[in-house]
Amino acid sequence: MDRSLFDRSWSALLAAVAETPDEDFALPSGCAGWLVRDLVCHLVIDAQDVLITLATPAAGEPTADADSYWKLVEPPTGDDPLDALIPRLAAAYGDPGLLRFHLDDVGSAAGRAAALADPAARVATQDMVLTVGDYLGAYVLEWTLHHLDLTAHRPAAAPPPADALAAARAALERIAGATFPASLPDAAALTVGTGRRPPTASERAALGEPLAARLPFVLG
Repeated sequence: MDRSLFDRSWSALLAAVAETPDEDFALPSGCAGWLVRDLVCHLVIDAQDVLITLATPAAGEPTADADSYWKLVEPPTGDDPLDALIPRLAAAYGDPGLLRFHLDDVGSAAGRAAALADPAARVATQDMVLTVGDYLGAYVLEWTLHHLDLTAHRPAAAPPPADALAAARAALERIAGATFPASLPDAAALTVGTGRRPPTASERAALGEPLAARLPFVLG
């Protein structure tokens, strides 16, 4: 994995949050049921997970790579306690500036830790062993999807880097065992493919019924 792609996708996402006006924190995000502030709170937890995992060395052989880190799961029902916790925790910040500062603080540390880590080293997370390179590679998909979530209802906001979009699309296609039509832009393939929005009539026609019937590919 080209570690610079992790750096670019994460830096772009942190910059997009930093440029989000306070009033936009109350807008919906691309994650069903979450406001922008809830998504940013989730990113704080993601950054903490990166720090924890990079500080959790493993001695065994890798049991997963950047693609098999992800599993296709059923769409969320809203019963997950963590899903319910995030909006309450985000609301507790009150001032969006505090939430923005916390993400910048923890997120910058996660970025520095990733830059310093040996890509060949092995780490443990979620009962899996991965190389650092594969672990960071898995997060390119996470950062890119959440960047799309952050800007879903904010068309003037900066999009994810083009190479991150292309890499995330390719990863989703490998994980799902499906190929999206070339006529579908990367961002559309990711948002439609993961069920963040329904396909338009023209997108559904381009997908074809066999593929459209398999959607969404929900990652967990």
